[in-house]
Amino acid sequence: MKCPYCSHLGDKVVDSRESKEGDVIRRRRECLECGKRFTSYERIDEIPYMVVKKDGTRERFDRQKLITGLLKACEKRPVKVSDLEAVADRVEATLQERPEKEIATADIGAFVMEELKKLDKVAYVRFASVYRHFRDLGEFMSELKDLLNVKE
Repeated sequence: MKCPYCSHLGDKVVDSRESKEGDVIRRRRECLECGKRFTSYERIDEIPYMVVKKDGTRERFDRQKLITGLLKACEKRPVKVSDLEAVADRVEATLQERPEKEIATADIGAFVMEELKKLDKVAYVRFASVYRHFRDLGEFMSELKDLLNVKE
């Protein structure tokens, strides 16, 4: 840490305290060159994950929006909410593992569809029908045939 008085780079920490909320650490430092004391604050650098939509616009990743979509797809289906929260957890974990802070909705949608396919086939079809925007009945039937041909 550079001393604000003499610009020397050497210092020692005299005292450290966490804020009440626990999101900031206050450190009292003493310059090893001039002996003057100064305070520094540490915070976690939280950069939001951004979702790139089909039209190119960007918005913050919203876990609740994802869960709402999953709940809608699984409405009146024997799928536990805890299973849907686990899917959302895996999506968030995937985001955190990526070096980029942006992800396309297509990538999220493909991941969610694979997860729903394992949980409930009807929920998968519901989600796919909204997410993929099938242009006609033929495309929808093709997806259903592919789903029925998958051996478990």
